[in-house]
Amino acid sequence: MDTLVKWTVHDYHMMIEAGILKDRHVELLAGEIHSMAPETPPHTFYGGSMADFFRGCLGNRALVREAHPITLASSEPEPDIALVRGQWLDYRLRHPSPEEVFLIVEISQSTLAKDLETKKPVYAAASIPEYWVVDLVNSLLIVFRNPQADNYLSQQELNSGDISPLMFPDIKISITELFKIT
Repeated sequence: MDTLVKWTVHDYHMMIEAGILKDRHVELLAGEIHSMAPETPPHTFYGGSMADFFRGCLGNRALVREAHPITLASSEPEPDIALVRGQWLDYRLRHPSPEEVFLIVEISQSTLAKDLETKKPVYAAASIPEYWVVDLVNSLLIVFRNPQADNYLSQQELNSGDISPLMFPDIKISITELFKIT
């Protein structure tokens, strides 16, 4: 019987420091090292414009991080957008921990299965309070809330109307505008 060896966050950091993962675009998910898909122009557009929108609305109430790691118990994903507590100086020597994360957003064009089947349980197990998947193929925003164990108790699929992040109810995002290319 073969046994799958899982990597710890410490092992992953040691591999990075030793240069083993140099020139590889990877992330650690539930103890496994996964390659990351290259970014397409639509992925970059939606991620960048959404991050800019959050920066404009939030000011200094949250730090908007784009494609930077967060450190979880057995994972170090690099979400497309993470709204976290604090400022850049707080993360000079470390990445944000789950308790510091308000919202994770993944932009999904070719990675929907990975975002829903692999990343969702990782974020839920870390008690990330809210996880959004922007499904570019189907023009759908999938919103997950209320983490319990490795799942979310609440799931909404939106293609119209407005949505507000749980921690920032004063911010309204039009789903129609979100998917409109201007």
